Amino acid sequence: MRSCSASRSKGVRQRTMCGIFGIVGHGEASNLTYLGLHALQHRGQESAGIVASDGHTLRAHRQMGLVADIFTAPVIENLPGEAAIGHVRYSTAGGSGIKNAQPLFVNYAGGQFSIAHNGNLVNAPELKAELEAEGALFQSDADTEVVMHLLARSKQPTFEARLVEALRRVEGAYSILLLTEDKLIAVRDPNGFRPLVLGKMKEGAYVLASETTALDLIEAEIVRELEPGELVVIENGVLRTSMPFKPAARLGRCIFEHVYFAKPDSVLFGSSVYEVRKRLGMQLAREQPAEADLVIAVPDSGVPAAIGFSQASGIPYDVGLIRSHYVGRTFIEPQQSIRHFGVKLKLSAVRSVLKGKRVVVVDDSIVRGTTSRKIVKMLKAAGAVEVHLRISSPPTQWPCYYGIDTPSRTELIAASHTTEEIAKYVTADSLGYLSLEGLGTAVEDPKRSTYCTACFSGQYLTDKLTQNAGSATKLSA
Repeated sequence: MRSCSASRSKGVRQRTMCGIFGIVGHGEASNLTYLGLHALQHRGQESAGIVASDGHTLRAHRQMGLVADIFTAPVIENLPGEAAIGHVRYSTAGGSGIKNAQPLFVNYAGGQFSIAHNGNLVNAPELKAELEAEGALFQSDADTEVVMHLLARSKQPTFEARLVEALRRVEGAYSILLLTEDKLIAVRDPNGFRPLVLGKMKEGAYVLASETTALDLIEAEIVRELEPGELVVIENGVLRTSMPFKPAARLGRCIFEHVYFAKPDSVLFGSSVYEVRKRLGMQLAREQPAEADLVIAVPDSGVPAAIGFSQASGIPYDVGLIRSHYVGRTFIEPQQSIRHFGVKLKLSAVRSVLKGKRVVVVDDSIVRGTTSRKIVKMLKAAGAVEVHLRISSPPTQWPCYYGIDTPSRTELIAASHTTEEIAKYVTADSLGYLSLEGLGTAVEDPKRSTYCTACFSGQYLTDKLTQNAGSATKLSA
């Protein structure tokens, strides 16, 4: 699964994932933004960018690739100033290219500003068509650019007022950072879909990031998470906050951040991601027990849940799969005859652990089912006599339109197959998912009244999406 902003190009919907980071009031703002983006690299590996302000001018550097490769010392030296924002991005559907790398940057009649966005605006295509009809020229496929055009065209007297007017026209998910010559602004959508946390350094600098792991790396104190609908302005060392957008009656914090997306060492929506994932595994063991000799995880996201499953079931935990950390995204697809080796580049089985054992293997989700099938076959080839697949979330049956990349519903195996059919397809001896009710218990929200679970339930929180979310078709098994 992946996340960030989306658009349409040649009829193809693009959904991406990303992470954002910003700092103001520090002499090494760009260096610290580099570190913050490094901590958020898991949220996007395709491109990265930093825009810095010295109080008079904005300077930008955006490039395809990984943070550590892009931001060398000479590059950082060319980004002076005490304020900066940064962005990491990963697109999966035709949106690859430097034109879509963020933060986006613009000169307009009111000056300069830059924007970094985590989320997805579901009405962006309609707004873009309207703006183009009025003469707007778009330089990227990112829906973030819609916000820029709306802001630049606003007649409101202040930058903040223009931003509020622009965002009142959009629908969907956004956690946004904006940088002008003299201020840093952060805003979160009224549903609170995507996370955004505020921190402060000992030197007095304010920091904002998608996850607390970025604050930990630069030794910033975690102050609090921004409220849904909140707008924060930091100018001349002073932080001002307001609530221009009334929080939605039904909050929509993304449950998949806890299931898979965020780093385990982050604190998200007030809870430790690691502890939540462990509780997911414990609840899974209660709901979907199995007679087995050991519990293993599909690394890395499945590890905390597997530990929880082991603790609740009493079945010993061991390491049966090893993940390679050296598989680059530039890997060239092999010819069809050897394409099945792809999963083995990322994972390898430990024969001495698995041989002759009945194994419970815990993973966070099943999307198309093809990877799960290869993993189960790998475990059996390594000597496991039984493989019981357990998933620490409910079946993923619906696409996400709020910033986590999922395929269309026609490609989601759980949308068209029963659990028994999926188990047969992936060649597992048994398959068990966590229930939607169990998911709510694990995140300590039994009524699921503050989380978005649309990818599991099909209950979208914006009217535009509830009308037509796509239909499912049978997949070849």
